[in-house]
Amino acid sequence: MPFSSRALRFVLLLPLLAQPLAAQRVAPAAPARATAAAPVAIDRTPWLYKGSDITPDPAWQFGTLPNGVRLAVRRNGVPPGQVAIRVRVDAGSLFEKDSERGFAHFIEHLTFRGSQFVPDGEAKRIWQRMGTTFGSDTNASTTPTQTVYKLDLPGATEANVGESLKILSGMIAAPAIIPAAVNAERPVVLAERREQPGPQVRIGDLIRGTFFAGQPLADRSPIGTVETLTAGTADTIRAFHDRWYRPERTTVIISGDMDPEVAMRLVAQHFSGWKGIGTAPAEPDFGKPDPSKPVSATLVEPGVPVLVAMSVLRPWHFNNDTVIFNQKRLVDTLATRLISRRLEQRARAGGSFLQAGVDLDDVSRSANVTSVNVVPVGDDWEAALRDVRAVIADAMASPPSQAEVDREYADYDTAMRTGVETARVEAGAKQADDMAQALDIRETTTSPQTSYEILKDARAKGMFTPETLLASTRRIFQGDATRVVANLHAADPAAPAKLAAALKADVSGLAGKRRAQAAVTFDKLPALGRPATVTAREKIAQLEMEQVTFSNGVRLLMYPNASESGRVYVRVRFGGGWNAVPADRTTPAWSGELALVASGIGSLNQGDLDQLTAGRRLGLDFDMGDDALSLGAITSPADYPDELRLIAAKLQAPAWDPAPVARAKAVALAGYSGLEASPDGVLSRDLEGLLRADDPRWKTPSREDVNKLTPAEFKRFWAPRLASGPIEVSIFGEVKPDDAIAAVARTLGTLPPRKGATGPAAPVRFPAHNARPVIRTHSGPDTQAAAVIAWPTGSGVTAIAESRRLDVLAQVFSDRLFERLRNEAGASYSPSVASQWPLGLTGGGRLVAIGQLSPDKVDFFFRLSREIAADLAARPVGEDELRRVLVPMGQQFLRASTGNLFWLRQLSGATFDPRLYDATRSYPSDLVAVTPAILQETARKYLRPDTDWTMAVLPRDKGSATAPSSAR
Repeated sequence: MPFSSRALRFVLLLPLLAQPLAAQRVAPAAPARATAAAPVAIDRTPWLYKGSDITPDPAWQFGTLPNGVRLAVRRNGVPPGQVAIRVRVDAGSLFEKDSERGFAHFIEHLTFRGSQFVPDGEAKRIWQRMGTTFGSDTNASTTPTQTVYKLDLPGATEANVGESLKILSGMIAAPAIIPAAVNAERPVVLAERREQPGPQVRIGDLIRGTFFAGQPLADRSPIGTVETLTAGTADTIRAFHDRWYRPERTTVIISGDMDPEVAMRLVAQHFSGWKGIGTAPAEPDFGKPDPSKPVSATLVEPGVPVLVAMSVLRPWHFNNDTVIFNQKRLVDTLATRLISRRLEQRARAGGSFLQAGVDLDDVSRSANVTSVNVVPVGDDWEAALRDVRAVIADAMASPPSQAEVDREYADYDTAMRTGVETARVEAGAKQADDMAQALDIRETTTSPQTSYEILKDARAKGMFTPETLLASTRRIFQGDATRVVANLHAADPAAPAKLAAALKADVSGLAGKRRAQAAVTFDKLPALGRPATVTAREKIAQLEMEQVTFSNGVRLLMYPNASESGRVYVRVRFGGGWNAVPADRTTPAWSGELALVASGIGSLNQGDLDQLTAGRRLGLDFDMGDDALSLGAITSPADYPDELRLIAAKLQAPAWDPAPVARAKAVALAGYSGLEASPDGVLSRDLEGLLRADDPRWKTPSREDVNKLTPAEFKRFWAPRLASGPIEVSIFGEVKPDDAIAAVARTLGTLPPRKGATGPAAPVRFPAHNARPVIRTHSGPDTQAAAVIAWPTGSGVTAIAESRRLDVLAQVFSDRLFERLRNEAGASYSPSVASQWPLGLTGGGRLVAIGQLSPDKVDFFFRLSREIAADLAARPVGEDELRRVLVPMGQQFLRASTGNLFWLRQLSGATFDPRLYDATRSYPSDLVAVTPAILQETARKYLRPDTDWTMAVLPRDKGSATAPSSAR
């Protein structure tokens, strides 16, 4: 809904966003195709629903151009002004010959370099001038079965949508697959391949190779091989393009704030002239599961937790997407959810495995697969697999109770009903992505209401009973082949045979007695005290929010905004966050996210709470921020009062179940193996602590620290933190103000007044400038390294405008680093630069550049980063370069500010620090005020050569060699 503050934001950003389209256009690199002068006849047959009796979603309009290009278009105003475009090509890595592995993905890269209507590298800049952010608004993805080109165009007009479709049509039909482009992009593609996490890639390759042995999917990873990518030429890559990139294999999907008829006309204008080259190829055969192939396989990857993956495979075949087909699949879905819940209950109780779950999926049109994934406690995979199979065998032996069935149905019903209630605010980008996914798996889409009706009709038919779920369970665990793969931490030549034997071992009767969950109501929660009274209530100028103070000191920030129908965001902040954690020793702070919520409330454990919230939109998400802890959830207008009650009970009477603490320790210890297996793992382990001068609050705890944590110590650390610090409640969404105030009064308002954090917060320090980089090593491939360079900045609300100038500076830096490190040198696939300015800490701000690259390019990264920093300080950026950063940032703000979550994040803590209100209001004016001169001044102030800090992560066998130079 329109309101004054939004109008103010738009007015302030108009000078930034206004620019004639003519200035965005670039002369074509090649002669343009002639587009049809006369209107193109579009066949309006709803092709998606051929063979289906599902009620079509009336919001989607369909069409087919005379050349075979298909269209799916709908109007959607979320966020306002944005048009989401997807161009899907029905071709992926499964369409490649042996010598073409990786070509489908290579073509995705080449299309963004240059094509029929734009010269090399210019498409990114054109779309930046239109307000897009590269990587999030403009991107593409290649899977085994499709390639999808993505554009989320903000501030869309008929002119810039038409220009974008013209560019996309040239990218798809006529990319510049020429030797110069191929040779320039090849290092980038190889860098992307090199930067993939080695252990995970090897496990994924083994799983595909074992599960799909005898089928193309077994060795058709989209990234390809070094050999084929190196051997690829413009001619061979173009041959793949010309064979599979054809009009009849292409669908243009548009969901956005635009008249669908206009969108269809523009698609027809720019795509109807495209003609395929040569004869259309036959559809490839993806094969069937081969029962003659080996049953089991293992590998040793110490950098990944021990795990077991099991699958039951059946041939995939196309099914008409009918109502009854979907209803039968819903029965199967509930059957897998029920088994997964039993497995989770067993894991919580301290079983032999940390995690286990069952899923059912059609995989890349190659097989229908029931998959089981198990993470053991420690290294004993045999016990974990035995216990998981025992639970599955028990589920196949006898039916579940009706109460179990009803429990799973209630949660599924809630999820689908939520989809109906929030359909009006579903983003156009999600709808476009969902349509592309539906096409990939050969299914239809329909409205959330129709989907919900299909679910309810299945229940009315009596399809969800103990007997039907038993039959489903037995069916989904039968197939043409059963396979199992395990990752171990120590070599065992007998492991494959042991795995194969484990699949046949009799596990009947080992599951033990099924756990019957007792009914739980809100009456089981601890009783709350007397409601508070309101002592102050005031409106927040220009923001249409209210701040309310209660007699017990609780403060409420309320935004009764119904623009997101069916959603209410609840967040309760309390305590002191990281500021209140000791800075002179290690603590159990790491354990909160893993165990605090799961420890229960009063006499109720996590299983009881799951039962309590069944069929409701209730939850408890815990977060530890810089200056506060928080509990919250996204709930509904009907459920938010009980969400508040749940949080109040957690703060008043937290339980201290020891089982979640034991599980948290096991989870943390299982993760250590990956922290040294790759540059990324080392960075995740060490970088935050190093960038804060080894402050123990941000250092990863040692194995010894994790092992020594006891339930008693866990309680000693967390109990006072749950009980201290002022409480701020934020309620944003579809609520009535008086009702929301009353709900807070009788929940959080019943808690006794709380003491503030004791003592001043410890300052956060940046590490001293180093002449040579800090060196860490990893145990992964010797082709992988990482480099980090950082400069100290600032923190706090007072200088918030400075933080926004640094955000702009970081984006300019990032664009330059991307162009030179990736596009020109091919040294890194995804270098990044970011500014972090903590509002709630006394220090800790920094601007950080990170690149993953080969070890021999580490020095080059440092040299190039310093060259960019020096140039930004020495001379102003160009007007066009600045606009290509400011316009996307302004559009990101406009889009984000239409949602409640944006305001919730910006204003958390504002009831106790009113400066945050002004800081939020000032964002547009701060952004508009950035000029080349101001940006240069900011660079001079912060990007100083005498303050930077560097770090390199090298392969272990190279880490002892001479460290990369940090000298200029």
